Amino acid sequence: MGARFPFSAVVGHDDLRLALLLNAVHPGIGGVLVRGEKGTAKSTVVRALAALLPDLDVVPGCRFGCDPARDTECPDGPHGPAAERRPARLVELPVGATEDRLIGSLDLERALTEGVRAYQPGLLAAAHRGVLYVDEVNLLHDHLVDLLLDAAAMGRAHVEREGVSVSHAASFLLVGTMNPEEGELRPQLLDRFGLTVSVRAARDVATRAEVIRRRLAYEADPEVFAARWEVEDAELAARIVVARDRLAAVVLPDAELRRIAGVCAAFEVDGMRADLVVARTAVAHAAWRGADEVTEADVEAAVRLALPHRKRRDPFDEPGLEEQQLQDAMRQGAEHAEEPSDEGPDDDPDTDPDGPGDGGLPEDTGPDTPGDAPEQSTSDGPGGGERTHAPAPAFRARLLQVPGVGEGAPGKRSRARSRTGRVVRPSTVDGSGLHLVGTLQTAAPHQAARGRSGPGLVLRGTDLRLAVREGTEGNLVLFVVDASGSMAARQRMSAVSGAVVSLLRDAYQRRDKVGVITFRGGAAEVALPPTNSVDAAAARLRQLRTGGRTPLADGLLKAAKVLDVERVRDPRRRPLLVLLTDGRATSTGAGGDPVRDSLRAAELLRGTASVVVDCESGHVRLGMAGRVAAALDAVCLRLEELSADQVAGVVRAARAA
Repeated sequence: MGARFPFSAVVGHDDLRLALLLNAVHPGIGGVLVRGEKGTAKSTVVRALAALLPDLDVVPGCRFGCDPARDTECPDGPHGPAAERRPARLVELPVGATEDRLIGSLDLERALTEGVRAYQPGLLAAAHRGVLYVDEVNLLHDHLVDLLLDAAAMGRAHVEREGVSVSHAASFLLVGTMNPEEGELRPQLLDRFGLTVSVRAARDVATRAEVIRRRLAYEADPEVFAARWEVEDAELAARIVVARDRLAAVVLPDAELRRIAGVCAAFEVDGMRADLVVARTAVAHAAWRGADEVTEADVEAAVRLALPHRKRRDPFDEPGLEEQQLQDAMRQGAEHAEEPSDEGPDDDPDTDPDGPGDGGLPEDTGPDTPGDAPEQSTSDGPGGGERTHAPAPAFRARLLQVPGVGEGAPGKRSRARSRTGRVVRPSTVDGSGLHLVGTLQTAAPHQAARGRSGPGLVLRGTDLRLAVREGTEGNLVLFVVDASGSMAARQRMSAVSGAVVSLLRDAYQRRDKVGVITFRGGAAEVALPPTNSVDAAAARLRQLRTGGRTPLADGLLKAAKVLDVERVRDPRRRPLLVLLTDGRATSTGAGGDPVRDSLRAAELLRGTASVVVDCESGHVRLGMAGRVAAALDAVCLRLEELSADQVAGVVRAARAA
């Protein structure tokens, strides 16, 4: 394999390079999450970092890469004083990796042939004292992200499974990259990454030209190109070693510690992890500069890297840090950095009787705040004018599932056979991995006939059983939203928008793919093609306009076409159609009877798991949505029945009666 692209040759991406270098100095920071559009050299920069890390002293033959001077508790131990040198490793965790591959598992070969319980290390062990790189971390199953973040935070991996109980050192520099267009990480997982950096391609022509020039030179001759930057990379590597040695001696003054606490309090971040990460990053930054003491500049640099992804108050908020917000928070932190007064911890000297009393940043009063923006009209005409509607307050949505058992992408909505779920039975035909108990039970009755004489089992190919696992999958949730004039009456569209936002939150948490189709006036349109980015769907919904007639048949036909394409593109992901309408069809592109055409279009979608949400309100109800649901063979729910809390309240009341 040719030489890696040199770290020093990367053009731009100053924040990304700094974040990686600070983690190399102090792995306790907790890793780096790199967010950016495709084609921005995220992976190139990360892979280049490994060459800068110092060579390691390791115990010869140790499967865990133990440090002979520090790692005393090793499953392969006890170790002697002998050591050998090797480069730090870059270990890549593929998106399709299993839990066994990540944390390790029972060594099946030794268990079956020698009759002993032995542990086979996973990627966490291989990454010890090196770099663990996860490309497209947002597409990795949530429980695997939890496992690797736990190990990164504790510096050890704990394995309790299949009769094996093992704990081993797993200290590594964790780096994850992601494209936000393919879906966001949940805020709980975002918080577990120490630092986050957003990267984008340069818009400056000179910079872009230099990127092209260097990349073409590297592709023409990787070895020659790497040699040109060898001195610069060697200087960075030496600087990392010096900063690591200096780290323990760097002083964090109490004034700067209070500044850090003040800034984090101003941003109202949850928990104390942010404060600790900022403190560690500031210390590492001071060591990187060659300073003996943390200053305000170190704290500001740490805040820029550690807080952008932690200020999200809502799953649909964009991670990021406005410069004005940062400066406001730093000013509040500066007040706390001064010598503390004699007031006790229960006093609040920052309370302003003429302003907000929480000491935080000014609240966002923009139009995206749910329920605050008034209805707006873009036409003065009667009834048929286009309008936008602020969504009603969101609620906890009830679980809508696709019947049966699928085989789709990992998620949390519908039942599915999977590689990571619970084992439900052994099989000779399908499954993932060996079903150990089933294999042993099949082989055990035949041991005498096969002449077994030692501790191991005598196996035949017919004894092997595969483990059939069942978990949950994510689905394609296709929203078909009636945006006609009848839906705009009596603020009904605000309630519908609030319901869709609630369902989108639910889809976000359950790792679904989503799409949005709207119909009004004379036709239906795909407002958002199926995507993993639920944030994009929420943004499109905020721009939804209503008005005009109700081409329900067109909306259903458009949905059928979208689902046909998705079945070819992603055949394993089962769809769930969610139709929100009052069912009052008043127009059709075919020029026929609107109601009849709508029912015929619905029949074309029979066989697709569907839910019709009846948005009709008022004392006089025609029940047209129920007829559409019957044609679809779908579940029909009232708008208020989408709330899980409301349904639970009805159930409790029924039980009490």
